[in-house]
Amino acid sequence: MGDQKESLRKITHTLATKNEEISNFVCTLKQSLDNLEANSTRVQEDLESEFNSLHSVLDEMKENMLTRIKQERASRTYELQSQLSACSKALESSEELLELANHTLCSSGTDGFTQAAKDIKDSVTMAPAFRLSLKAKASDNMSHLMVDFSQEKVLLQGLKFLPVPATPEIQLSECQVCDNTVTVVWSLAEPDSKIDHYILEHRRTNHEGPPRVREDYPWMVVEGIRDLEYTLTGLRFDTRFMTFRVRACNKAVAGDFSEPVTLETHAFTFKLDSASAHQNLKIEDLNVEWDGSGGKVQDIRKEKTRTSSPMQSPARSASALMSPKRVPTARPNRDRFTAESYTVLADTAIDAGQQYWEVRFDKESKAFAVGVAVRTLGRFDQLGKSSASWCIHLNNWLQQSLTAKHNNKARTLDCPIPSSIGVYCNYDEGVLSFFNAKSKQLMHTFRTKFQQPLIPAFMVWNGSFSVVTGLQVPSAVQSGQRKNSGTSSSNASLT
Repeated sequence: MGDQKESLRKITHTLATKNEEISNFVCTLKQSLDNLEANSTRVQEDLESEFNSLHSVLDEMKENMLTRIKQERASRTYELQSQLSACSKALESSEELLELANHTLCSSGTDGFTQAAKDIKDSVTMAPAFRLSLKAKASDNMSHLMVDFSQEKVLLQGLKFLPVPATPEIQLSECQVCDNTVTVVWSLAEPDSKIDHYILEHRRTNHEGPPRVREDYPWMVVEGIRDLEYTLTGLRFDTRFMTFRVRACNKAVAGDFSEPVTLETHAFTFKLDSASAHQNLKIEDLNVEWDGSGGKVQDIRKEKTRTSSPMQSPARSASALMSPKRVPTARPNRDRFTAESYTVLADTAIDAGQQYWEVRFDKESKAFAVGVAVRTLGRFDQLGKSSASWCIHLNNWLQQSLTAKHNNKARTLDCPIPSSIGVYCNYDEGVLSFFNAKSKQLMHTFRTKFQQPLIPAFMVWNGSFSVVTGLQVPSAVQSGQRKNSGTSSSNASLT
């Protein structure tokens, strides 16, 4: 009976998985149909717009060319008509002189002949007919304004839809994820000089494999990429993976997206466990501010007299047996840090590997500390004052000091106080290092053998801080650790 139930459970799980896959595919098909309708309407409207634009250009050119012909005809008509009028007048005057000359020759009288002949000669010399050019000032040939659109007709007859750019292929082996940056590299099967730019889209996801229709995060778009690679910088890796796809665009149309590629974006992420926070600490997401009106010291003192040791707390004893990555957040009120331990823990434990996170703090805080602690840290324990925690401590009360603390021992650090601190933990090697988060300059390193999972821990009094998670171990930190592996930064006196 038990085996049959287990077999049926497996079948049920398989069917549920297959149903989800089919459901996602159905959603994809429906979305494709909607996209097809919208895209068809869009390209049809674009085609009509292009042809209307082409017709407008042709009509405008026709009007311009007709205007040119009319202007040329008017100009030449004026020239020829002016010349025709002048010639007509000259001809009329010349005919009158010719008639006068013939009449004088035919006259029988001799008295006035000599004078008449002389007058006719003078008139002929001054006659317009002898000053006229008998060459037309304008040609009647208009062949220079003829057109031949045979080549243009061939071009128009060759009009076709734009070739869609080829689909790029993301080169997975050349993509890099490092220092919270991702470099994506792609290629084309054949060079295409008509490609103007590329569009890269990326999306965070916690699911490995092809993108699903229903994802928790939207696609983010990067446009106008001119090269065959692109680097995203300043990322926060708060999901396990990032999915990428790219497509090529020419001047008018975009090609299909490449096959999506999913890259692992491993980083240490956690939240602050507000249930562990001292009552004077105001917690908002990863931001913490000290609030003097939040605590009730009288109640705490009464409670302290009733509880001889926080390590005897049943809740503490039970949780100490567990070694989860994610620490249970449901803590009873008595597990809050109290008295002068203005502390809050993260909700995620470290029990293997290398992790890194940063904290930005108000340098004017009366006191601030950042480090790690084990789960058995007492609710009255201040960071660095027991064997259950390691930290860097800033004190601005009376006199400013920056110290490394563990097991109630302190070492003064001779380095400038940064505005943010990076914390590096190599659990397997027993290394806990603190860096200037901006310059990556090493401030201090604890070296020991961790016996229990570690939890990021923070303390602030009369001040504030904010935590930055989702960070990979910076390359500068890793190389610095290798360089300083045998140096005096190992502080055995504090372990």
